[in-house]
Amino acid sequence: MSRAMQCQSCLPWGSWAQLPRSLAGSRGTRSVSVCAAAVPAGPAGRCFLRRILCTSSIFLPRGSVRYQGDFQEISAQPGSSRHGQSQLRNVASSGAIKKHQKSLSAWFSHQPNEERQFGPSFSLDAVHVDPVIRESSLEEILKPSPDLTIQNQLQQPCRKVISLNNLFDVDACGRQVKNVVLYGTVGTGKSTLIKKMVVDWCHGRLPHFELVIPFSCEDLSHSHAHVSLRRLITKKYQHLRDVVPVLEASNLRVLFILNGLERLNLDFRLAGTELCCDPNEPVPPSAIVVNLLRKYLLPEASIIVTTRPSAVRRIPGKYVGRYAEICGFSDTNLQKLYFQMRLSQPGCSGEESQHRSSAEQENLVEMLSRNLERHNQITAACFLPSYCWLVCTTLHFLYFTRTVPPSQTLTGIYTSFLRLNFSGEVLDSTDPTHISMMKYAAKTVGKLAYEGVMSRKTCFSEEDLRQCFEVEMKTESELNLLEVFRSDVFRFFLSPCVQPGKEHTFVFTIPAMQEYLAALYVVLGEKKTLAQRVGKELSEVIGKVSEDVAVVLNIISKVLPLRFLPVLFNLLKIFPRYFSRVSGKDKDAIAHTMAEELFKEEDYYNDDVLDQINSSILGVEGPMRHPDEAPDDEVFELFPIFMGGILSRRNRAILEQLGCSIKNLAAFEIAKAMKKTVIRKGRKGLPPSELMDYLFFLHEFQNERFAAEAVRSLRAVNLSSVKMTPLKCSVLASVMSTTCHEVEELNLTSCNLDSGSLRTLFPVLLRCKALHLQLNSLGSDACKEIRDLLLHDKCVVSSLRLANNPVGEQGARYLAEALAGNRSLTQLSLLHTALGDPGAEAIAQHLAQNQHLQELNLGYNSLTDTAALRVVEVAKRHETLDKVHLYFNDISEDGKRALDSLRMDRDGVRALVFLTAGTDVSDYWSHILNVVQRNLPFWDRERVRQHLALLLQDLESSRSQTANPWRKAKFLRVESEGSRETRCPS
Repeated sequence: MSRAMQCQSCLPWGSWAQLPRSLAGSRGTRSVSVCAAAVPAGPAGRCFLRRILCTSSIFLPRGSVRYQGDFQEISAQPGSSRHGQSQLRNVASSGAIKKHQKSLSAWFSHQPNEERQFGPSFSLDAVHVDPVIRESSLEEILKPSPDLTIQNQLQQPCRKVISLNNLFDVDACGRQVKNVVLYGTVGTGKSTLIKKMVVDWCHGRLPHFELVIPFSCEDLSHSHAHVSLRRLITKKYQHLRDVVPVLEASNLRVLFILNGLERLNLDFRLAGTELCCDPNEPVPPSAIVVNLLRKYLLPEASIIVTTRPSAVRRIPGKYVGRYAEICGFSDTNLQKLYFQMRLSQPGCSGEESQHRSSAEQENLVEMLSRNLERHNQITAACFLPSYCWLVCTTLHFLYFTRTVPPSQTLTGIYTSFLRLNFSGEVLDSTDPTHISMMKYAAKTVGKLAYEGVMSRKTCFSEEDLRQCFEVEMKTESELNLLEVFRSDVFRFFLSPCVQPGKEHTFVFTIPAMQEYLAALYVVLGEKKTLAQRVGKELSEVIGKVSEDVAVVLNIISKVLPLRFLPVLFNLLKIFPRYFSRVSGKDKDAIAHTMAEELFKEEDYYNDDVLDQINSSILGVEGPMRHPDEAPDDEVFELFPIFMGGILSRRNRAILEQLGCSIKNLAAFEIAKAMKKTVIRKGRKGLPPSELMDYLFFLHEFQNERFAAEAVRSLRAVNLSSVKMTPLKCSVLASVMSTTCHEVEELNLTSCNLDSGSLRTLFPVLLRCKALHLQLNSLGSDACKEIRDLLLHDKCVVSSLRLANNPVGEQGARYLAEALAGNRSLTQLSLLHTALGDPGAEAIAQHLAQNQHLQELNLGYNSLTDTAALRVVEVAKRHETLDKVHLYFNDISEDGKRALDSLRMDRDGVRALVFLTAGTDVSDYWSHILNVVQRNLPFWDRERVRQHLALLLQDLESSRSQTANPWRKAKFLRVESEGSRETRCPS
């Protein structure tokens, strides 16, 4: 802004008579004088003066416009102003503005569908944190931006920080600010800030303005009919129909909000947009906006405009009183405050856990806070408030999802996140192609993301960016689009790397976003060879031309009997048909890529993808990696899962709104091709974490027929050692519910299950023949769920293993009730479940009512002689039970002899107590030692060693009692194995 222009903007409020003298003292300015005879009286005179002020590039408040002559005055506050004010106050008191406030509050407090997954307690007032706003200038906006480094974004105090309530304060020259341009890149929270501003006014927290009138520039851009300002306001806000007529004649402090100015093509030239000072005159909506900003229409009104950086220059600087940039959460303390408020809300953990302790929520906040303090990449990501929302949404999905609705997927979260930020906006409204921002990002950033996935890298140099963005730029339009993308959208997807030694490289702001964009790039069919691109263009040209050529050839063939013309016509049609068949193989290539990435053997033993996402957000507890230490190989297991998720019907519908169209036929052909590859490879034995990824892929794909066919091929499901969170249990239940087939084996050993997990998995457990639930924290509440499971008339469980769970006495009572009524169970293992004598007694009481049990393991339960004898006595009378495991219990020598005598009384009843059977080695000695070896890491080492010592003493005693050399050799062999097990715990 020139010095002359600054001086003009600093003129004091005064009379028109003082204006020439003020301007004459300003170097380089234009002196303006007005002859009284040349100015007509009344409204025509006022319009004339405003035209002079506009064309002279000088804008003054209406109260300062006066002229001398016959002492007639043109004033913004006419003599009837008091009458106008009293009339307005009567209107206000009648409740018109209050109704307007109520209507605005209801509308702007309305949360989108994506927000509702957090529960009704998440209102705009409850979780809003104001981002940092920095006062700027047009010179700063137009000058080249500095290098993007993390130091330029984080922990640097912003100069000229200004609050939202002070945007209309006087500027540095003492001039009252009337027009404010509030700009920021995508994701900085412009729209949310405006919503909060409107809600604050509705609740009386913005007393500086008596009336707020918000407009969406997107709505205005779709209206091409001429309309007056009065009609425009009353059409949108009917409650103001009695207020609008007196706006111009009153001193009402009005604020117009114009949100998303980049949607409008504004022309401030007089030749392009005529002057209009009458609120009742119909003009194009863009002309209303231009004249409001010119201060030619309602000059006393205040205006706040929100826009992206690329569109700031569309408003001439002389019409802007203050520029303000939204800097997001440039301070990590703001990020922590946002997460604290959002994750600590009462409804965050869902209705089922309202009565639970908030320890899990506090732990999440604490872990996230520690990760932010390390200045990890997540700190750079959460510089944008929108990514803070995504982090909270993902954590809510990972930790507080008890049941998964069919439409709730991780891909759906990311797709909805993009819709919230882009909502189908075009990249540049002045460009004739009108390409959407999301489509442009998918073609350019998606290509960068895909090449990174294929080369397994996450850091990109300037040369990498140049190859993906600039290599194919050929026209002026393409270069303009790139410039707009760099200024408005680039920082949304890519941010500077924080790793030492990589400060001048870029990474994706959220790691999973790289895999999402790579998946979108492939599914949209943007991954093409040069031959495919040329063939497609040629096919489209020939297809369009062939229709016109066909008409001409038909006419010529009637005049000239040339036989070769129909042949030529058919040849023209061959190429498009042939190319369509060849291009159909692209769908096979997409399915092949998906299968190859989903079942990469080098990723078989990584954590499952949900745990990987959790680690990327909360970090990995433990010492930080040394800078010189070689990094782990990058893992991109979300890439094929996102490919499947994007093909779901719901996500395709959302992407259609963003300008990324995926046809139903294309999705069908890809799914058809996937059956040949994905399902065939899924039949192979997969490690537990990889199998969990496969099940999660089927859930994300949201194709029940495809999932049913895939699940039917899984006769055994081994998820041992996978931390089965409520989300994973819901995913497993959802995918397995697509069929009704029986599962031969379900292994959930060491999966952190609880009663809630069993409740979620109940329909799946009913269909499992062999059920492994060892090494979980399953107490009495869980045993109650197991009782209901075993008593269900559709239960097919034949083998149930509950070893190393804190079942206890009460849990044993629930299981005993289940034994009495169950008809499918043949094997039950309660090894090391803290039953004690009361628990064993409860089982013995109900065991007689069971007719199908064949094997019962009560080892390592601190049973004494009485309880052990009681169980064996009942087993002796049982029709089918022939094996009872009682080793590692507190059974004395007398108890051993008593048990041995009971065994001798009835053939077929075997009580496994010691490694010996009389003067011989027990047939099950290896089984007992194998049980010890498998459970050593989970048992009390000192107690195991004591029991093994007793077993060795028994072996030595029995060996000394026999004279058979063959038996002695067997005893020595068993003693050797037992001694080795004794040394292991030490």
